[in-house]
Amino acid sequence: MPDSALIPAVRVRGLRKEFAGGVVAVDGVDLDILDGEFLTLLGPSGSGKTTVLRMIAGFEAPTAGSIELGGEDVTSVPPFARDVNTVFQDYALFPHLSVIDNVEYGLRVKKVAKAERRKLATEALDGVQLGQYADRRPSQLSGGQRQRVALARALVNRPKVLLLDEPLGALDLKLREQMQVELKAIQRDVGITFVFVTHDQEEALTMSDRIAVFNAGRIEQIDTPAAVYERPATEFVAGFVGTSNLLSGPVASDLLGKSGVFSVRPEKISLRDEGDAIAEGDRSAVGVVREVVYVGSGTRYLVDLDAGSSLTALAQNTTSDAGDVAAMRGRRVRLSWNVNHEYQIGQSSSV
Repeated sequence: MPDSALIPAVRVRGLRKEFAGGVVAVDGVDLDILDGEFLTLLGPSGSGKTTVLRMIAGFEAPTAGSIELGGEDVTSVPPFARDVNTVFQDYALFPHLSVIDNVEYGLRVKKVAKAERRKLATEALDGVQLGQYADRRPSQLSGGQRQRVALARALVNRPKVLLLDEPLGALDLKLREQMQVELKAIQRDVGITFVFVTHDQEEALTMSDRIAVFNAGRIEQIDTPAAVYERPATEFVAGFVGTSNLLSGPVASDLLGKSGVFSVRPEKISLRDEGDAIAEGDRSAVGVVREVVYVGSGTRYLVDLDAGSSLTALAQNTTSDAGDVAAMRGRRVRLSWNVNHEYQIGQSSSV
């Protein structure tokens, strides 16, 4: 028998979904999701990430391919018979039930004894720090609290895999950032495999053990957040996950002395006076600041290079204020970066 520790929590092979009219939403996806990991499916709208999640849940039938949960083929198994639970963006709580009754609902359907389901539901609510709200109705809670109730309701059944379909999308920025930290902490505590769908790059980088970047129904790269950000496998990944400067063609040859497509992240680039010397091991390029974007903690400088093309540099606002940085517009400057921060797109990356 194969070692159960080596069997992925989720394995999909050749997964394809074609809708009416010949629209291909998912086009040959292979994916192994490890037991106990937090994997994020990241991509723009229409990239296929949500359709993959729905096929794993059983809400959509694949046109081709297979889906395994814990080594068992569930491709044709109905949703209720799969050892997964799904948390949606709209929470889907029953408004007429109390918080604890909402959490107990799945256990009641499974005919768990009343005392046992109350114990399990109470533990689940305590796990998301909402034990004191057990008797309230969902309408008496904030958006973040309702999201945690939905999470407790999904976790109380101890599914093998928890699927989360953009669950934080309806929250305001501050609450969303708080929930990102809480959600990762909860996942670490319970040890359940989380498969999280989002189009928010920062959200994916913050919470994930690994990220699968989707584009046009396919996975362009799957790796750790640091690897996806620092070593993008394709130009799409470089441009979609954060902001990246791409150097290619004659500009790459002139500035870098080599051919290919190279990514340099804006925060790796320093902005200097045109006449400043650069450190050993650094490269530089001169140009004119075309635009300045003040974003509070930092400032983005868009610089048109003498060599052609343009680069964006990101500087922290440690001493400047909005007036200082605006004065940079139209100024000639020198940009510099370390050669180790040039990454050639398409180099091999671990999966």
